[in-house]
Amino acid sequence: LPYRLHPFLKRGQLGRNTDEESVANKEGRTTKLDIFNYQSLQNGTKAQVNVGEFIFESHSVQHFSLNDKLITWGEQYSKTPLAVCNPSCLLGFRKTPLEGKPFCCFDCLPCPDGEIANETDMDQCIKCPEDQYPNKERNQCLPKIMTFLSYEDTLGAVLVSLAISLSAFSALILGLFICYRDTPIVRANNRNLSYILLVSLMLCFLCSLVFIGQPRTVTCVLRQMIFGVVFSVAVSAILAKTFIVVVAFKAIKPGSTLQMWMVTRLSNAIVCSGSLIQVCICAAWLGTYPPFPDVDMQSESEQIILWCNEGSTLAFYCVLGYLGFLAILSLLIAFLARRLPDRFNEAKTITFSMLVFCSVWISFIPAYLSSKGKTMVAVETLSILASSTGLLACIFLPKCYVILLRSGDQTRKKFFKKLPS
Repeated sequence: LPYRLHPFLKRGQLGRNTDEESVANKEGRTTKLDIFNYQSLQNGTKAQVNVGEFIFESHSVQHFSLNDKLITWGEQYSKTPLAVCNPSCLLGFRKTPLEGKPFCCFDCLPCPDGEIANETDMDQCIKCPEDQYPNKERNQCLPKIMTFLSYEDTLGAVLVSLAISLSAFSALILGLFICYRDTPIVRANNRNLSYILLVSLMLCFLCSLVFIGQPRTVTCVLRQMIFGVVFSVAVSAILAKTFIVVVAFKAIKPGSTLQMWMVTRLSNAIVCSGSLIQVCICAAWLGTYPPFPDVDMQSESEQIILWCNEGSTLAFYCVLGYLGFLAILSLLIAFLARRLPDRFNEAKTITFSMLVFCSVWISFIPAYLSSKGKTMVAVETLSILASSTGLLACIFLPKCYVILLRSGDQTRKKFFKKLPS
C-alpha cells in the first residue's frame, strides 16, 4: 500500500527519457538504504538484523553491499535457496521456456543430431559444419573421417582375392583349351570364340579391381568404360556362339546357303558389331557427362564417403540396358536351339548361363539404388564377379569335364551319330 512505502521510494521517480531522473529525495541528497533481515533469535524473540546497504548517489553512481553470512532463511531452508526455477543447462543442452511460467523457468533439452551447445544456458544449439560431427556429449564438433572401399579393408581384400583367383582360373581353362585345341569338343564349339570369351572373362574379373581404392578422375572413368566394353565383348561372343549353333546344324547339308557364314566371318562380325555399339555408348557418355570423384557428407554421420559419381545416370543405365539386350537375345536364340542334337550342342549351357547372368543384374539394380558408400561399390563389384563366374562355370566347366575325364567320347563318329541323315 502507498502509505506503507518508504518515504524515499514514495517520493522518487524512475525516468525513461534521455535525461533520466534519478531516484532521490526532494533535497536531491545522496540516499542510503539499509537492508534488514527479519530473524528469530535463540531466546525466542524476533529481531531485524542489518545485513547490508544500498547507496544511491546518481543514476551512474550506485553502491550495493550485502553480508550473506548474517542472513538466515528460516527453519525450512538448510542453505541459501535458489532464486530461479531451474539450475543452469549444462553443455550439450539448450533451454526451452515453460508455457505459462516466468522466463526463469525452463526445461533443458539435449541438442538435436548434428548440433552442439558449447556454453551453459544456451537458447539455441549450434549446427556443426558439413565436414564435422558432434561428439557424444554434444559440446564439441569433431572432424569427419574420409572413407572408401580400400584394399586394406576386409571386404576389399576378399573381393581382390576372388577377382585374382577367378581370373587365374579363367587363364587355366584357356590354357587347357589351347592344349586340346584339336579335340572335337573344342573345335565343334568354335575355338576362336571360346578364346575370345575366356580372355574377355579374364578381363571382366580383373576390371573389378579398378572399383577398389580411393576414387580418382582416371579410375572413375575407367571403371565404367572398361566394365561396359569388356562385358559387351563377352556377351557378344556368347551371342555369336549361340547363332553359330543354329547355323551349324542348318549348314550340315551339302550346298546350304548358310555354309559360307559358318566359321570366322559371321562370328567376327557379331563380336565386332556388338562391341562397337557399346564403345559408341561409352564415348557419348564421356563426351557429355562423364563419371567423376565426389564426396557424400550426409549418408554417414561421422564419415565423409568418397565415391564415383556416375555423371549421367541415363548413360550408365544405357550401358546396362545394352548388355541386357545382348543377353536376352542370346537367351532367346539358345532357347530356340535347345531341341537340336545335343552332342557338343552349347545351346543348353548358354541358356542356363544367360539365365544366371540376367538374374544377377536384375537383382543388382534395386540393391545398387538402395546402397551407399562402400556397400554400393561392393554391390557392383560382386555383381561383376558373380555374373562372370556364372558364364565361366555354365559354359566351360562341362567342356573341361569332357576334355579331362571323358576324352574317349571326343570322336567325330559320336559327334555326328545323333545328327539326322
